[in-house]
Amino acid sequence: MLHYALILLAFGALTGVTTVLFGFGGGFVTVPVVYAASALRPNVTDPMHVAVASSAAVMVVNSLSATVAFRKSGRLRTEYIRPLIGPVAVGAALGAVAAGHVDDGIVRILFVLYLVVTILDSLLRQGFLTPPEPCDRLGPNGVRTVGIGIGAVASFLGVGGSVMTVPMMRRGGVPMADAAASANPLSLPVAVVATAVYAAASGHISASDLSAGRVGAVDLLAVCALLAGSLPAIVLSRRLVGAIADRVHAGAYIALLCVVTAVMIAA
Repeated sequence: MLHYALILLAFGALTGVTTVLFGFGGGFVTVPVVYAASALRPNVTDPMHVAVASSAAVMVVNSLSATVAFRKSGRLRTEYIRPLIGPVAVGAALGAVAAGHVDDGIVRILFVLYLVVTILDSLLRQGFLTPPEPCDRLGPNGVRTVGIGIGAVASFLGVGGSVMTVPMMRRGGVPMADAAASANPLSLPVAVVATAVYAAASGHISASDLSAGRVGAVDLLAVCALLAGSLPAIVLSRRLVGAIADRVHAGAYIALLCVVTAVMIAA
């Protein structure tokens, strides 16, 4: 158990760095790690659901911490954040409920497929590695539709929302540092709603669940260990934002997604 906690602590630190640099909130790092660790534990029969639920719980704290850290930096793009928060929260509820009715193995396959599609889209479609000039944003109906879709996919897969909001803002001409920073407040409603749904997945919180370190599908040990590593990393790494060249920053985003995809396939 100590070995398990130390591994999560180390990856928690990596989660904090990716939260600051890419706006992930932790999802793309925590899901593969918790999945691999949970799959090795004999009493866990639904490792992917546990990974997604625990990732959502970690993102609540990480996204809030990063949002506070960036609050006075001027990097939070409120013109994107304000209209999307409500629709994203609605979509998050729909996605989390839907995930509870889908087989564990299917969630894992969809997670990998979504990563592959995102990587190919970022590489092959113009506007991510080198953003265009600022352009007009979506109208109210488009914002609602896009926001609900972002929330649903993000909570279903436990990945926050940055994997959709960052490319969207990049193609709107937003610098990578600002897009990553702004992804954190947009991940927060996804994380809060998804965590509440996953924690109540069993319909009640029993003494046996608590003794096993779980609340619903949320692994409390994994969440605490990951946060113990991520919170100090968020504080220490926030100074890196803006110090990395925009194209290098965008390329690193894609490279990390490639690593996560390889880990999930290997796991």
